[in-house]
Amino acid sequence: MLNKGLSHGLSTNKFMSWISRVFLKTIGWHVEGIGPDIKKYVLVAAPHTSNWDFPMTLAVASALKLKIHWLGKATMFCWPFRTAMLWLGGIPVNRDQANNIVGQSIQAFQKMDELIMLIAPEGTRKKVNYWKTGFYRIAQGANVPIVLAFMDYRRKAGGIGPTFYPTGNMEEDMLYIKAFYANITGKRHSQFSNAAVKF
Repeated sequence: MLNKGLSHGLSTNKFMSWISRVFLKTIGWHVEGIGPDIKKYVLVAAPHTSNWDFPMTLAVASALKLKIHWLGKATMFCWPFRTAMLWLGGIPVNRDQANNIVGQSIQAFQKMDELIMLIAPEGTRKKVNYWKTGFYRIAQGANVPIVLAFMDYRRKAGGIGPTFYPTGNMEEDMLYIKAFYANITGKRHSQFSNAAVKF
């Protein structure tokens, strides 16, 4: 069950936040924005075009003192990496049961007092034509907002953007999301589909 992984989560203490900020500053990056004062939301992580996105996103989240959880394929949680992945907020999921992940995620939001669920809508670092819409359906089903996070490799900046509740008009909401990411540059930007979805 997805809920079993939710007791873990990337540490949000001041020391870890300081370490993350020092690391980012050392490599020439800076953090923008602050986490919203909301206990539960879906955090969109984009663009996702490189293996570097994962550690950089974790560093930015730690710098912002966000206790995030993220979904990862079950094979990532095999020995000897399982403990570390869980500590970093990972939740193992079976991709063969992908149709049930949205429902399980909604249930997790309903059961938890606090939950920040990080989702990369592209679903992979490879070039895709369309975003997966699970993040939107989870937010809508759980009645929680969507927060747009970003990693901009051109400006060497990572952080938090706007917060909004899905209106139910996915096509219109995706235009809003697309406009936000229009000036965000991924590490391999030619692979970024920028909120293109199939209706």
